[in-house]
Amino acid sequence: MSTVATYLEQLTRETHKSEAEVMALAIEAGLRHLWRDQLLGRYLRGQMTRDQVIEAVGADWVDLAERQHRAMREDIEWATKNATSP
Repeated sequence: MSTVATYLEQLTRETHKSEAEVMALAIEAGLRHLWRDQLLGRYLRGQMTRDQVIEAVGADWVDLAERQHRAMREDIEWATKNATSP
């Protein structure tokens, strides 16, 4: 099982960047991911318009979030209809 230290070592070796540079890139990528998830969540809760979130994160991410949200709702609907009473 790989660890963060293993990932860091491999990335520094393969990218020829220092550990500090790789860590900075990792933090930036992580923050970007968290920010995108936050905005998509706000959109799915009706707190942002589709146009606003597309401008912020891009249409591909919005399309993916909508498909995943729709699939989740369909699964919940199916489970609710097919639930058996004990």
